[in-house]
Amino acid sequence: MSEGQRVIGLDACTATQVDDARVAATRPLVVTAGESVQIADVFALLSDPSRVRILFALLEAGEMCVCDLAEMVQMSSSALSHALRLLRTAGVVTHRRDGRMMRYRLADSHVRLLLDVAREHLDHAPVPTGRRG
Repeated sequence: MSEGQRVIGLDACTATQVDDARVAATRPLVVTAGESVQIADVFALLSDPSRVRILFALLEAGEMCVCDLAEMVQMSSSALSHALRLLRTAGVVTHRRDGRMMRYRLADSHVRLLLDVAREHLDHAPVPTGRRG
């Protein structure tokens, strides 16, 4: 490569001028820095396969006690309790006391929608090597 030549990556912008009108029209629609952190936190929470199994178990079965949920997702009670605490703190699941038992369920329809869309996306996305089993 001679001096003065540049290598431009395949995803690089080759435009020499910013489209100010497009940027100005779109900027108010983009999530804020704070919102992006919150959304990333939700996806980080969903990055653990055990927590995903818990959420889908609750999606399919509705409200469940800890012992039934632990059996369904094949987790120890202590591991399940830790995962449920993280999910509850994030507002993804909620619980209620039923005598001496705690019953858990998905927090709201938005969580259900997120899980449904994620599962539907699996039908359209390529399978990453070594991930799905």
